[in-house]
Amino acid sequence: MDVRWEEAGWERLTERVGRRRLPVWDCTVGLVVGEDSALLIDPGSCLREGALVRTEAERLAGRRVTHLAFTHGHFDHVLGGAAFAGTEVYGPVGLDALLSVSRDELRADAVRHGLAEAEAAEAADLLVVPRHLVSGEWTLDLGGVQVLLANVGPGHTRHDLAAFVPGAREVVFCGDLVEESGEPQAGPDAVPRQWPAALDRLLALGGDDALYVPGHGAVVDAAFVRAQRDTLAARFGVSDT
Repeated sequence: MDVRWEEAGWERLTERVGRRRLPVWDCTVGLVVGEDSALLIDPGSCLREGALVRTEAERLAGRRVTHLAFTHGHFDHVLGGAAFAGTEVYGPVGLDALLSVSRDELRADAVRHGLAEAEAAEAADLLVVPRHLVSGEWTLDLGGVQVLLANVGPGHTRHDLAAFVPGAREVVFCGDLVEESGEPQAGPDAVPRQWPAALDRLLALGGDDALYVPGHGAVVDAAFVRAQRDTLAARFGVSDT
């Protein structure tokens, strides 16, 4: 871990945790480095991007990426997965079935958002489906650091996973349940009335002092997440009772 994260284009959040904001869609990928292994959170939007992320992550970590977690099933968060051959892949329960039948939809969505047809087709053909499915909580021991994967959805999608890294400053990777660079996007697969409750679960995981890492945008605090929760509740007519 002698490489300086900032020089590599990564933002170092704690001694063993960092993230990178990828170009074009401003999608966040996260990295947690243990003494024995390393976890990558969301692999990018295509194999080219995934391969670049893996190379950078392994250089920063000084070891192989051994674990990969998907926060949800949108193209910019899963289509780089095939670049992580040999890793143990985790996702929220139900995401495996969804990805198994949605290759064409993911390819089309990626192209619609500007990814080249050939890259989208390649990534969809080689789409990685998570083998380890989180229905509640799952603790990964990376050696010297543990990561709690928590199924906190539905909300942004029907299958939303968060990653909580304890320490002197807790870090919560939120996926697109939280967005800082724009309004939270509620597409056709969102479950709007349950989204505020998912954010409540995020806040319960991290507490008031954690760093919350959104799927898109700058790192935020608990007050931001709480305000976004209230905004979503008002937008979708969700009562606190």
